[in-house]
Amino acid sequence: MKNGLLISDHDKATRAGRGERGQLATGTVASTDTGRTYTRRRRRMVANLTGWSFALPATLVILGLTLFPAGWAFLISREHWDGFTPPQQIGWANYSNMVQDPDFRAAVDHTVMFTVLYVPVVLVLGMFIAVALNRKIRFIAFYRTALFVPMVVSAAATGILANFVFDPQFGLVNNVLRVLDLPRQGFLTDPHEVMWVIAVIYLWSDLAFSVIVYLAALQDIPQDCLEAARMDGANGWQQFRHVILPSLAPVTVFVGIWETISVLQIFELVLTTTHGGPLGASQTVVYFIYNEAFNLSRYGYGSAAAYALFAATLLLTLGLVAYSRRSKIEAF
Repeated sequence: MKNGLLISDHDKATRAGRGERGQLATGTVASTDTGRTYTRRRRRMVANLTGWSFALPATLVILGLTLFPAGWAFLISREHWDGFTPPQQIGWANYSNMVQDPDFRAAVDHTVMFTVLYVPVVLVLGMFIAVALNRKIRFIAFYRTALFVPMVVSAAATGILANFVFDPQFGLVNNVLRVLDLPRQGFLTDPHEVMWVIAVIYLWSDLAFSVIVYLAALQDIPQDCLEAARMDGANGWQQFRHVILPSLAPVTVFVGIWETISVLQIFELVLTTTHGGPLGASQTVVYFIYNEAFNLSRYGYGSAAAYALFAATLLLTLGLVAYSRRSKIEAF
């Protein structure tokens, strides 16, 4: 019995020692894992702080150049201020005056008409030119370069060139019309033609953007889909309608939103060609804001018009995005 008791006590002691060693080992492993987790978190935090230390100055500059002017413009929009005399608080009077201002309504009508006419044309024309340039044809690099060059030309240079080409007396286009025994046109000096001419000039300088985006999207379409459609007997038009066109739907939404925002903010071309004339026929909303704020020194009224344009652009963009998502859901 003694021996049995001794053996039993010895086993208990051995098991207790093993349990203590197991607990120590488990605690060591747990503390090691905790230390590794803490080290990883610390390294991640140091990396994030290092990245933000480089990005923070530029971020603060961008925020300072966007949020501060936007907030200040909103405060000015509720004031009557000419930039020299002390401002007068007038509440929402500037916004209510815009509704009754015939010049502002005319600028809105010109901008809306320009947008409605221009955006569908640039979408359709950009898509078909991109499809044409996506083929293997001779001198394809030259065609792409020639299409891209007007995009990098400044708005001032484009306006000067447009004044030379469409001059009613000595312009290149009127000289061509004279040679063809066609009547001379007023172009930029005719109130009925000026917005059409500006649309043509803007299309010449802006078309390359939509073509480049569509061309990049076309090159991402899997060739297996086109090969499968071709093997099923689909001709070129059927391939474009049932394969290419659905694949370009997201790109079309992006280009449409981008072009809409760009057209609503058209300013440089109007400034360098017509200055809003003749008789205000080419005055857009942004040129109206510029004229009110910097030519007439009505900073409060100009700021209110700028916020009205911002609200309209935001609502239109959100509406287009919501419509595109709903159409995509219904399609599926």
